[in-house]
Amino acid sequence: MAKKKTRDIEQVRSTKAFINKLRRLADHLEQDKPYVIQIAGERVRMPGHAYLSIEHARDGAEEEIEFQIKWTKDA
Repeated sequence: MAKKKTRDIEQVRSTKAFINKLRRLADHLEQDKPYVIQIAGERVRMPGHAYLSIEHARDGAEEEIEFQIKWTKDA
């Protein structure tokens, strides 16, 4: 299998689209099932055993909350 290129993409979504993605993700997490999402034309498969974290950052007047999902690719 060919090695995938490094990516760092951020996509802005409407509130309704964002909620729909979160709701579908939550359903998969509750069932410990893999989750597949398409981002910038690439389908990404997240396993049910991913590591979940919430981050908060502040820089002057700007604040950010990130819901982060990480996993290691199965060899």
